Amino acid sequence: MVSMAGHASEGEASRAARKVRRLLATGAVTVLAGVYPVAAAAAEPEARVLGGSETSAAEAPWIVALTDDSDRQFCGGALISPIKVVTAAHCTVDLATGKRRPLGGLRAVVGRSDLRTQEGVVSGIDAVWVHPRYEGFASGHDVAVLTLRTPVDYRVLPLVGQGETAPYQTGTVGRVYGWGRTSESGAQSSVLRSVEVPVTAEAECSRAYGGFDRSSMFCAGTPEGGRDACGGDSGGPYVVDGRLVGVVSYGVGCGRPEQPGVYTRLATYAGDIAGA
Repeated sequence: MVSMAGHASEGEASRAARKVRRLLATGAVTVLAGVYPVAAAAAEPEARVLGGSETSAAEAPWIVALTDDSDRQFCGGALISPIKVVTAAHCTVDLATGKRRPLGGLRAVVGRSDLRTQEGVVSGIDAVWVHPRYEGFASGHDVAVLTLRTPVDYRVLPLVGQGETAPYQTGTVGRVYGWGRTSESGAQSSVLRSVEVPVTAEAECSRAYGGFDRSSMFCAGTPEGGRDACGGDSGGPYVVDGRLVGVVSYGVGCGRPEQPGVYTRLATYAGDIAGA
């Protein structure tokens, strides 16, 4: 396990974030992180995972909302042991500043469907492991493991096995979970949502994204669009047959035709994750 202080230098984090900001500025990609105030008193926004429906924490007890020290949710994750959460590496960096998020500024909220409530438990983070080859989500290796300060008593989500290929076959249907937006410019949801999206052919993904790397990524979506992850869903789980096979990474817009979402291919990293 590498601590937050040791997983990458400040310069490396800044260079990665600058690269991400250049991509965002050109409209080349959309990072799917976002911000939503936890336990806010405002009325529920219309936002949700694109094309999805409300999902309770009882149906997905392993779902995790990542928040900052102001209790604002910005990413998702999945509980794979009582103290380990898998998320996207870019969720560990503040893309606005290019700096790593400090350990004291990270919280994991488990067992909470509605972010306006106090249900579930909140744990601080003791350590963060980020894949050593991560240089920005569009370059692959977009995976991180958080170690919780306090073990939590919730059912965990089994992780895909190292090197497995079956979950990534074209047409395999998975479900993605999060508190993200319903449109590119919409507000985030206060209530957990989920939607089924099929794995797309690698050739289609390559056409949509010149930097697509089949060893570290896969795509999911429909040709007509309308079902997708969006802002605020970064790091959230993509689940196939009750196992964690991917996490939300990036995409072009949200739910656009012929622009599937890009996910981290966790079978490539299962061994690393298990040892983190």
